[in-house]
Amino acid sequence: MGRLVRKPTLPDVNVQSEGLDGMFRTGSRTTAAAPTVPDDNYLERTVKYIPAEVIGFSMVVNAILQQAVIAGGDSAAMASFPVTAIAVGALILGCALTPLFCWYIREDGDAWVVNAVVSTVAFPFWAYLMGAVAFDRFHDGNLAAILILTFTAISGLVMPQAEKPKPKEQRASPPVDGPRLVDALTA
Repeated sequence: MGRLVRKPTLPDVNVQSEGLDGMFRTGSRTTAAAPTVPDDNYLERTVKYIPAEVIGFSMVVNAILQQAVIAGGDSAAMASFPVTAIAVGALILGCALTPLFCWYIREDGDAWVVNAVVSTVAFPFWAYLMGAVAFDRFHDGNLAAILILTFTAISGLVMPQAEKPKPKEQRASPPVDGPRLVDALTA
């Protein structure tokens, strides 16, 4: 199971299915069918669309900002900037980092664009639920719970389009300029 929602794959229409149990006959020899990666179901998509790493980063920043608000009241400032302005900036930064993070951790077969869009839209909902300082004047815990439950239920319905199988000569992926951090960490 990958970290991002996977693109469903369509069966290869160029292969004639004559065998059983995933075996295909071509001429006089039998070859095994190429393994397919199953697409994510509804529950897997709802979990994968949650921008957890960006939410974690946002929670740390908001804990610091919340302490400044507690100590300084409504006129709290950091480096002569109002804490609420910094909180709004942190919220915007979180929205900008979410698609960048999805792009950074993508792997072959991931629907990272769909994941980035849905996760970016989800981030403010999660920030509101977590009590982000940017929403202090408007925060209502009951409304936050209703919003996040509704958004999460709807987000699971968002499915990426199926990926068409590539012709045999195009299946080899081009070489990457250098090693990716994701590949180094999984090795």
